[in-house]
Amino acid sequence: MKFIKHLIILVIAVTSFVSCGDTSSKNKQQETAAFYCPMKCEGEKTYPKKGSCPICKMDLIPVKSATSKILADAAISETSIFNLTSTWNTEEGKSIQLEALKGKTLVMVMIYTTCQSACPRLVADMRSIEAKIPKNISDKITYVMISIDPETDTPKRLKEFAIENYMDGEQWTFLQGTNSSVREFANVLAVKYKQISPLDFSHSNIISVFNPKGELVHQQEGLGVDNKETIANIIKTSK
Repeated sequence: MKFIKHLIILVIAVTSFVSCGDTSSKNKQQETAAFYCPMKCEGEKTYPKKGSCPICKMDLIPVKSATSKILADAAISETSIFNLTSTWNTEEGKSIQLEALKGKTLVMVMIYTTCQSACPRLVADMRSIEAKIPKNISDKITYVMISIDPETDTPKRLKEFAIENYMDGEQWTFLQGTNSSVREFANVLAVKYKQISPLDFSHSNIISVFNPKGELVHQQEGLGVDNKETIANIIKTSK
């Protein structure tokens, strides 16, 4: 009996030792892969100790810090247009909020489709800007045309206008809101407009550039003006 008792104790002791060994091994495995290179020189490779990347020599970043940075980057500032909760209709008949445009540089202008004077020139300016953007960043930019005449500019009419003006690609988005949401957004852009007849408006001629977080970074005012500065800001914001 004593022999069996001692044998049981021995087995328990060995099992406990193995378990502790496994736990220690697991802990060591968890401790590895704690740092990574912010430039991802070696892809998703991680490193067990704090230090510098062997390729680019930049300081390695803790995995937890990286997660925190991602969360911080996803945050919306008080000045972001993505705080606006109004609903808009696209030329494709979809209902969205402005936050649906998050993640890309936004080039925005307010027009209306029955305009015969300023708006055609604004449309030409937007197409000129789009044509001058390097192809390698073109997919990081969305060009947004917001109607100041939501009564006339239905999604169907906006779609027709997009096709007529060769602006029917994925990089172009047309929005129809309500009178109140259009007025609210015009205030954000500092665009002034006034209806002077059933199908005619007087309005500011401003093209605005927003970063992927929805923060205003640049405005171009006027018609047919030199757009070099606007393009430079779009490229800078899109990199």
